[in-house]
Amino acid sequence: MREHLGFLKTSSLVVKISGWIFLVFGLIGGISVLMGLSTYPRWMGAVILAVYVFAFFFLYLIAKIADLLVKIINEIKKE
Repeated sequence: MREHLGFLKTSSLVVKISGWIFLVFGLIGGISVLMGLSTYPRWMGAVILAVYVFAFFFLYLIAKIADLLVKIINEIKKE
């Protein structure tokens, strides 16, 4: 298990960064639709915001679980 720690740390970082990118693009898209800068109805802005915020929290949760797994593996190896 110890040989996979580098992969877990790296993938956790990549997933966190992609989660933040999803959040930023979702906020930009959702707010632009809410302000009426596109041809979509304004209520779609709230739907876009909700979907991208959910995607952010889901990706961030996956990354936190990977971080927790790394900590657990390190604690087991100390003993």
